[in-house]
Amino acid sequence: MRSLAPALLAFAVCCRALAQDSRPEIKSELQVIEQAINDWDIAGAKKALVALGQVAPPDVEPLQYYKGRIAFEEGRYEEAVSALTAAGIPDKPGSYLRLAKDTRKVMEHHRRAESEHFIFFYPEGKDEVLAPYALETLEAIRAALEADLGYQPPGKTRVEVVNDARELAKVSTLTYQQISTTGTIAICKFSKLIITSPKAVVRGYDWQDTLAHEFTHLVVTQKSRNTVPIWLHEGIAKYLESRWRGGPGLSISPSTLALLGERVKKSKLISFEKMHPSIALLPSAEDAATAFAEVFFAVDLIYREQGAAGLRAIVEKLAHGAEEKAALEAATERPFAAFEKAWMAHMKKQPFPKEFIPLSDQKVVLKEQSPMGNKDKGRKGKEISFSDFAEVEEVGARKMAHLGELMRERGHPKAAADEYGKARTLVGDKYESISNKYALALLELHRVDEAEQVLQASLRLHPGSPATNVHLGRIYLSKKQFDRARVAYRSALAADPFDEEIHLSLVQIETALGSKELAHRARSAAMVLTGLPAEMVDRVALTMGKNDRPLSEASLPAQPETHEAPEPAPLIGKLDEPDGGNL
Repeated sequence: MRSLAPALLAFAVCCRALAQDSRPEIKSELQVIEQAINDWDIAGAKKALVALGQVAPPDVEPLQYYKGRIAFEEGRYEEAVSALTAAGIPDKPGSYLRLAKDTRKVMEHHRRAESEHFIFFYPEGKDEVLAPYALETLEAIRAALEADLGYQPPGKTRVEVVNDARELAKVSTLTYQQISTTGTIAICKFSKLIITSPKAVVRGYDWQDTLAHEFTHLVVTQKSRNTVPIWLHEGIAKYLESRWRGGPGLSISPSTLALLGERVKKSKLISFEKMHPSIALLPSAEDAATAFAEVFFAVDLIYREQGAAGLRAIVEKLAHGAEEKAALEAATERPFAAFEKAWMAHMKKQPFPKEFIPLSDQKVVLKEQSPMGNKDKGRKGKEISFSDFAEVEEVGARKMAHLGELMRERGHPKAAADEYGKARTLVGDKYESISNKYALALLELHRVDEAEQVLQASLRLHPGSPATNVHLGRIYLSKKQFDRARVAYRSALAADPFDEEIHLSLVQIETALGSKELAHRARSAAMVLTGLPAEMVDRVALTMGKNDRPLSEASLPAQPETHEAPEPAPLIGKLDEPDGGNL
């Protein structure tokens, strides 16, 4: 049920100027505007603002305040700052004026790219390569959600990319501590999507699924008039985030499933109540991952029994004022208590992995929090790094892996493969680092088929791993299996879009497959990332996957000193206090 509390608070704080002239029509329009903004109905808020302007003096503070709020929601940050200043909103942490100023500053030099239904704003520099892939993803999820939920947002949706977690804190209502604790990387708030650039994360992250996830939040919020409870909101977004690339329910990873299995076994689940008001406020990344897995299976149960129509029915009933439990009961055709019991049984019968799988492939590690920082930035070449095995808990396997790395660094691939192989025998495919280093050693020995088998086995436990997909891409490209190579490199790009090898290889792949537009897209990205002209990019791309080049090495061109824009310096970090957003 929707509450008028925000509207009443807005009226109480911002209408001091009208205290002596509190006409009913003014109070009514103020409440309509606040509720429309709360419902994410900006068109309705603008219409009510026009009506307010007809009964209130043009310079009165409430009128200026709502002009500022609406301008902010529409991305007109300069106008928002002017109007909120005129409304007398204090410039202090947590105020809308401070939020508008900070967002204006962060977005000051952003560039933009557009598609039919989206405007994508990104920082100057290498984030340019995100734009065409992001817009493709967003248009695909928009079409899928229209089919599933029967709704499309009006106009063009605004999407903003920020450089790092500190900027995300500046433009949202989350603190840097909350973001870094739970690994929050994006939010849907203020009628837009905000995501952190993959360059801020050590291993990248599933940024295309994340865009789809946040857009699903936007659709659910607008269709329901902001009435869906947080657990169901997150469940629908997590379950449908894979729809841009296929069916629903494809985004649960084996490592997350293993974590959920442990939590179910130990009865340490997160209640729906604790997820409110945001999963980003939970005390740890593991708690957040557990919560996402729980709500994923709640929606999975609904979808399996009722299909997309069941999800649509719940959202529509909530939009028309139904209580949470009543809406769920009507759609699932069972009492809420029976639904909870069925949901728990559904979770318990999932095929949980028999042993715990590290969350390292799912956990967002900010570069500024990593012990290695940016030290691994230039190590693409032969890919030697002893830090990769820090996650390996089994001492014996870790020692063998370290010895294998030492042997490989000293040019003894046979000895290296033996040590990696022994480590893998001890731990199986539990650690993608061991599997990948073993595969690289096998490639140096030209044992290509064995390396392929190792990588494919690793991918079953760590789907979406950019390193594994890149190494498989090299193998497929060398065999001229262009369709399989495309799938591998595109899967790697979905997590690590700034790897030059991916785009250079895609130039050759798309050219071989006759996809001129996709080859042009890959060429443009490679030019941005390498600083090379188009003809040189094409020349380098033709050498990718050649039999005379070692598959264990990237063999990338030397980088011009000016190829990458400098990393931005981190920013230091109740009417006019914004609330949280959807993750």
